Amino acid sequence: MIQGRPFTEWLTPSSTNFSLLDIRTGLRPTPAQATAVSWILKDGMQHVGKLICSNLGARMDSEPKSWRILADVLYDLGTGLEVLSPLCPHLFLEMAGLGNFAKGMAVVAARATRLPIYSSFAKEGNLSDLFAKGEAISTLFNVVGLGAGIQLASTICSSMQGKLVVGPLLSIIHVYCVVEEMRATPINTLNPQRTALIVADFLKTGKISSPADLRYQEDLLFTGRLIEDAGNVKVGRALHKAVKPSKLLELKQIFPEEKFILSREIKWVDMILEHDATAEDALRGWLVAAYAAHMEKSFREPNASILQEAYDKMNNAFSPFLSELQAKGWHTDRFLDGTGSRFAW
Repeated sequence: MIQGRPFTEWLTPSSTNFSLLDIRTGLRPTPAQATAVSWILKDGMQHVGKLICSNLGARMDSEPKSWRILADVLYDLGTGLEVLSPLCPHLFLEMAGLGNFAKGMAVVAARATRLPIYSSFAKEGNLSDLFAKGEAISTLFNVVGLGAGIQLASTICSSMQGKLVVGPLLSIIHVYCVVEEMRATPINTLNPQRTALIVADFLKTGKISSPADLRYQEDLLFTGRLIEDAGNVKVGRALHKAVKPSKLLELKQIFPEEKFILSREIKWVDMILEHDATAEDALRGWLVAAYAAHMEKSFREPNASILQEAYDKMNNAFSPFLSELQAKGWHTDRFLDGTGSRFAW
């Protein structure tokens, strides 16, 4: 007997708000305590989302524009779940917790991508000035949005039906504006997609595209797509998946002085970089693969000497290629391949 009630009654399925502590102490939590625990769990999900998203920082460095768009989509999704949670009282904690989880991930992603985006606009070390102006603009639009939200809440959105109509509409407008903003933003660091686009343009026209020229060619949704004109190069696959152990030494000996390995597959070419390889090393390997792919089309079948001919052609063209690339404003000191695998020799 606990508090005048049979012990088995405390273990019935209807008593879902109890913990082992309740059984041991014989105490029921008050409604206020149960509510406090629910809100703590709901808010705690936001911190869980932040911790999980913090492990994806390398990918955000590689594709800041795509992650910035994803951050706004996640934030709108989380807000939508919070708005809808009162419609499902029995699932309030789950929906509100999932909404906070999405918003936590969105906050980290938005803050993490701000620096690489701002850095592309920085001139002569004025990054702090850009941050200050960005925060001022953000604060201004937050105030304007707050005022508009108060007006909507007292008129159209005073009912749940109004919220269900206006909410998705505002979210679509918001995401569309962010997508257009990111498409118009030039990024001057080299990642796999931008490197492939530069190499493809160079082989077709003999010219180097600037970050401003390349910005509208980037695919912000399918960032890992292969570009045939650039040799269908895929970067960052795990070494044991890209290269058979028996062929590793053979592939390394093809270009012993280089910090990359090229492995030919049926539909693509794997490029694996050494752990200390820079963007220049990635460009050299990419040019070799692209030249070799163009030569294979001419010969119509793989030739053992094609790779060496492509390497010689790359060496002849690389110095002017690199000089023009740097003159266009590209940063060639590092190659941002996200969480791509590298090897040590």
